[in-house]
Amino acid sequence: MKFNKALESIKTYEAGKPIELVVREYGIDKNSIVKLASNENPFGCSPKVKEAVRGIIDNMALYPDDSMVKLKSALSNKYAIQNNELIIGAGSDQVIEFAIHAKAHSESKVLINSVTFAMYEIYAKQVGAEIIRTASREHKMEEFYALYQEHKPSIIFLCTPNNPTGDGLLAQEMIDFIAKVDSDTLVIVDGAYMEYARFKNPDFAVAPKDLIERFDNVLFLGTFSKAYGLGGMRVGYGIAQAPIIEALYKVRPPFNITTLSLEAASVALEDEAFVQECIADNFAQMARYEEFARHKGIDVIDSYTNFITLSLPEEKNSSEIAQELLKKGMIVRDLSSYGLNAIRVTIGTSVQNDRFFELTDPLV
Repeated sequence: MKFNKALESIKTYEAGKPIELVVREYGIDKNSIVKLASNENPFGCSPKVKEAVRGIIDNMALYPDDSMVKLKSALSNKYAIQNNELIIGAGSDQVIEFAIHAKAHSESKVLINSVTFAMYEIYAKQVGAEIIRTASREHKMEEFYALYQEHKPSIIFLCTPNNPTGDGLLAQEMIDFIAKVDSDTLVIVDGAYMEYARFKNPDFAVAPKDLIERFDNVLFLGTFSKAYGLGGMRVGYGIAQAPIIEALYKVRPPFNITTLSLEAASVALEDEAFVQECIADNFAQMARYEEFARHKGIDVIDSYTNFITLSLPEEKNSSEIAQELLKKGMIVRDLSSYGLNAIRVTIGTSVQNDRFFELTDPLV
């Protein structure tokens, strides 16, 4: 059977190994496995969210409210924007898919960072677009601008803080760059970890309202999968001026967010105290990883997220170390597929982090 020729150059996205698969492959007790690979909130979601979802469990037989008015109103209040400047997706990666399909095609070019979220490339290649990459691991705006001038891409992705490395881009540098981009080029600012950046250093955080008031070609992405602890509910959003949102709606399927997910995300926004407590604990625990790395002579990438990237010395192999940890029930992310001899570790609870240090110390 023949399929779309564009699929030939696409590598399937590999998510972090689920706990259930590790149990089957290695015969490890499920309760002893620690998953620090997918950048989930180790404390889960707010207790208020769990209570709210239990309260509407009988509504599962009904189609969701496709207007999503409750969640949109909550997000509009949070960001001081209008409902027609919002689109909700099943994770922010679905909004990425909407944007690619609305803007790019086989004659388009998409500019991304050298090391960044894999789905930008995957979605772009699905429509036959050409990928243009910078040379540096970090987001260097001078490189982006040089490639922008040379290639005139239809879409530019700026992932800040960046996944899978964790480094951030100064907000003013990003704004200065966007100001030099023509209005027909869609600039997508992926802020999946923006809550963490804002907590650590406000200079690395940008408010969506400020972006879309100044620029008519910017789409800001946010998610409930990270700081809000709702990875399993799959809720993300895009914020842009109304004409962009109207275009994205033309490729959005109906009822793309479940009833339970809409309720969970709406209530999660009501418990900001819980989120801030989780973020504060995240950076307190991250300091332990930085100290561990200093003690072992391992380089770390300064992280503005809920994970940390440990760059290993040449004599150590990230794939081998990740595999050895997996056999012991510790799931981390090997970054060799990104061309890095490094492992990415989600910052867990103090107990989970204790276990990571215990298992990793003899390997590195």
